Amino acid sequence: QVHLVESGGGLVQAGGSLRLSCAAFGRTFSTDILGWFRQAPGKEREFVAAIYATTNYADSVKGRFTISRENAKNMVYLQMNNLKPDDTAVYYCAARRGGLIPTPVMGEYDYWGQGTQVTVSS
Repeated sequence: QVHLVESGGGLVQAGGSLRLSCAAFGRTFSTDILGWFRQAPGKEREFVAAIYATTNYADSVKGRFTISRENAKNMVYLQMNNLKPDDTAVYYCAARRGGLIPTPVMGEYDYWGQGTQVTVSS
């Protein structure tokens, strides 16, 4: 059974940093597109970042967040710096079978984690 498990969320003050991790089980994700999405209270889930051979970022996180992957460990990471209260959300990792473009389209992803809470205080 394929599943993704996120970790690394928590409470941090504005301007601080967190590193999210996502471990993939049940499948080798080295040829998949991997992404991070987030959902704030009362809002729809939105794209944050994605990676295959290249990376793609939402405008709201460019220059602050960095996505990376470690295929040998079936892991994807999201380094988040200079966090803002607006970054508060549940963060989800996702995987898309195949493809070359790190798509921001949520419906194109096949597997999802359960999410990890990130709270940024002002």
